[in-house]
Amino acid sequence: MAEALDTLRTRKKAATRQSLHEAALRLAVERGLDGVTVEDIADDAGVSRRTFSNYFANKEDAILHADRERTAELVALVEGRPAGEPPWQALRAATGVLYRAQATPDPEWVTQLRLLRRHPSLLARQAGDHITLEQDLAAVLIRRGHDLDRETAQLMASTFLTVVRTASVLWLEEPGKQPLPDVVDRLLGRLRFEG
Repeated sequence: MAEALDTLRTRKKAATRQSLHEAALRLAVERGLDGVTVEDIADDAGVSRRTFSNYFANKEDAILHADRERTAELVALVEGRPAGEPPWQALRAATGVLYRAQATPDPEWVTQLRLLRRHPSLLARQAGDHITLEQDLAAVLIRRGHDLDRETAQLMASTFLTVVRTASVLWLEEPGKQPLPDVVDRLLGRLRFEG
């Protein structure tokens, strides 16, 4: 019984977090980031300001929630790759799984990308998230073995994230010309790492 309650509670929390994220993103697109307050987001999601604060520190965090979920999934996918797979191949394969999970990119993610390009405060916050992601990926690559030293793992993670960001920007500038997973994989395929 306690396990069922925990599962229900977990699902309710996830639903509230997602609702706040969706409200934040929608309102920021409609009104511009500066035209939205935490109170507006809480009201739109049907929760109190205090409830908002239980989930997010500010509106930027609420907007970037889905991005953070995707990065956590990416780290887990890299961790789950076969042990014998070389590090760069593991990163590339994990990205393929992540991006091909949906035939087309999530419209919310595309909206978020466009919003990021218009608001430096969101870009700054995302840059901080990417530093954390880079460190997490480097740590996973080291744990996977292959005699990978910290310097090489950090360089590999940083290069990988730069390529993925570049592919996303190129795709966003010409959506529909090529599927995003193909652009990402093509650019990742241009690089080789020893080790």
